[in-house]
Amino acid sequence: MKAALSTVTAGVVAACLLAASNAAAFTASTPIAAPVARTDVIRVAMEPQGQVKPQFQRRMVRLATNEEPGTVIVDTNNKYLYLVEGNNRARRYGIGVGRDGFGWSGVVKVGRKAEWPGWTPPPEMIVREAKKGHKLPAYQEGGEDNPLGARAMYLYRNGNDTAFRIHGTNQPWSIGLNMSSGCIRMMNKDVMDLYDRVPVGTKVIVVGPGNKQGEVSYQDRGVDVLRTLFGG
Repeated sequence: MKAALSTVTAGVVAACLLAASNAAAFTASTPIAAPVARTDVIRVAMEPQGQVKPQFQRRMVRLATNEEPGTVIVDTNNKYLYLVEGNNRARRYGIGVGRDGFGWSGVVKVGRKAEWPGWTPPPEMIVREAKKGHKLPAYQEGGEDNPLGARAMYLYRNGNDTAFRIHGTNQPWSIGLNMSSGCIRMMNKDVMDLYDRVPVGTKVIVVGPGNKQGEVSYQDRGVDVLRTLFGG
């Protein structure tokens, strides 16, 4: 099982690598909204808290920004994803991002969403990886062993799937690290929380290499202690 999981994970990394080479060509537009894929599958894939550094646990924070509530800001430098809530408030999640040479930046939108997403590697990838000694499945069903984790939000631009995703992971130790080839990974419990709060069409600003996101103003002023203690 471990060998198979390693092979599938390697394949997903390769898929994101293909997307990274085209990142500079993206320009913002409204995607064609696809129906949200929902299933009746009930699985538990919550990662032990001890595997993730405390600073990357989900927090309610004070965030000064001029972005509209509901906007997602991905800070690849500091490994945080913010969901803007307005009134200088946000939810902050720890993330794993692209390793050196595979980071990217830009403004995209959530084009579609999927629960326990499956993964179909393209035929050319299967052939290419086979030459490296990696045998990829024709299709990997969604579930705890799938490297896309519990949820996936597919990032679109110009109505096209960029091949970048915000998704869960079965490697929680990778949160806070530069490990992927461009996709944004979250702990399963966090991606499930974000998934329920972010509809198709949500604006996603990815701040990273090249600064192709343009001007974006935000300042993390730390944990919102009152909200953390008393909610709201």
